[in-house]
Amino acid sequence: MMRQLTLALLVSLGVNLAQGWAYLQKRDAATLARSDAEHAAEKESLARESADVCTKAVDALLLAGEGLKSERDQARAQAAAVAAGHKARADKILSTAAAVPGDACVSAQARVAELLASRKSAGGQ
Repeated sequence: MMRQLTLALLVSLGVNLAQGWAYLQKRDAATLARSDAEHAAEKESLARESADVCTKAVDALLLAGEGLKSERDQARAQAAAVAAGHKARADKILSTAAAVPGDACVSAQARVAELLASRKSAGGQ
């Protein structure tokens, strides 16, 4: 009878140890899962914050781009007006008859003198 009680006690002890081991394994797994879930939540929060910062930066760049576009359009219009004036002046020069027919050098000197005189009277432009 003592042998059977000892055997029963040993079996009970073994079963209790196995159950304790299984409990510890499940507890550790649950703790690890909670930790992983918290870490994932932190990463998600950081990703959302980064996305918000990125969105704000893109919006700021869009506003800056619109301002630059406006400046660019104004500069193009001014350049087109200046170019039209230069073109008109070039057309006038090219359509004007030579100051000294048959002598291109003297004609060029006369045109340069006329151009310099016009610049002096226009204030150095």
